[in-house]
Amino acid sequence: MKTFKNVTTYLDGVGFVRTDVSFHERIVAIGNAEGSETVLPEGALLLPGFIDVHVHGAGGCDAMDASGEALQTIGRTLAKEGTTGFLATTMTQSEENIRKALEAVAGYVGEDGARVLGVHLEGPFISPAFAGAQPREYIAEPDVSQFDKYDRASGGKIKIVTIAPEEKGAESLVSHLSEKGIVASLGHSAATAEDVRRAIASGARSVTHTFNAQSPCKHRQIGLAGSAMLYDDLNCELIADGVHVSFDAIRLLVKNKPKDKLTLITDAIRAKGCGDGESELGGQKVYVKDGQARLADGTLAGSVLKMNVAIRNMVREVGVPLETAVDFATKNPAKLLGVYDRTGSIEKGKQADFTVLDRDFNVLMTVVCGKTVYSEL
Repeated sequence: MKTFKNVTTYLDGVGFVRTDVSFHERIVAIGNAEGSETVLPEGALLLPGFIDVHVHGAGGCDAMDASGEALQTIGRTLAKEGTTGFLATTMTQSEENIRKALEAVAGYVGEDGARVLGVHLEGPFISPAFAGAQPREYIAEPDVSQFDKYDRASGGKIKIVTIAPEEKGAESLVSHLSEKGIVASLGHSAATAEDVRRAIASGARSVTHTFNAQSPCKHRQIGLAGSAMLYDDLNCELIADGVHVSFDAIRLLVKNKPKDKLTLITDAIRAKGCGDGESELGGQKVYVKDGQARLADGTLAGSVLKMNVAIRNMVREVGVPLETAVDFATKNPAKLLGVYDRTGSIEKGKQADFTVLDRDFNVLMTVVCGKTVYSEL
């Protein structure tokens, strides 16, 4: 048994309170110190562990590398930014390469960092008109039987699928995903508002990296970006780096969405944590400079954003209360994935998944299921 003693702790529905938190693999008690005590530095904040539902890679590795070693490196790197769980995110590639990446997740057991909670299948069921940094030659029409092949390869671990709802076959696939309890996320799409309404009726629940690689909001056709703000049922992923989305646009999104329908993501690539220089995404050269990752033609190619920095940006640049910003990275993604019964908040009986920050949003410690996987203390 371990105990964080007299630490400022964020409790869902309560806010920040000074209390003790005792735990082993799960949280045993809040307010009653038991076991060996850890006194954190004055001013430290004990938060639920962050959950990133859209991240391709970090530390020089990518989910498409299709190996347990790559997944472990990603998990260890993400732990340094306070992330305790993530979806290994694939990209539009050949069927063989996607299958190999999914099989690697299915067979992965040696976790020593942030846990792999499943897969976000980003592509190949997207629009060529809004491919972004996804290779167009591998884009495919949405297809239920093809998805089922992918899902079997993953061992049933696909949790989110990005799909362009205007493409032929999309409605059937969205319905199929909904029936299986998998999140259909609208993205890389030229959808009209009418397309979005039909997708919602079929069971679509989320929008992939809102504002990016999707039909924009205009006064006669609000597209996917406008529909994301209009429909409360849609969860909105957000890359809060001020590069993919301006801070004014983030303020607009926050103003228009219910607090439980916005989820911070990093959409990070293998270059995260590696500094400026040349990297790679899906066989394409990526150039990282000043915190931006771009293809040779200037197209944004994912990010190198860290989750603790995304939260800092929401608080300091956007003006969101800290409690709300934390929910965007913990409670909301946990509810989206259907795992809030076991993680996403600090409650008795839940997994001991914690992030400890200082007042400048630096990560001091990350704990996964009671095990310290990163520490600056």
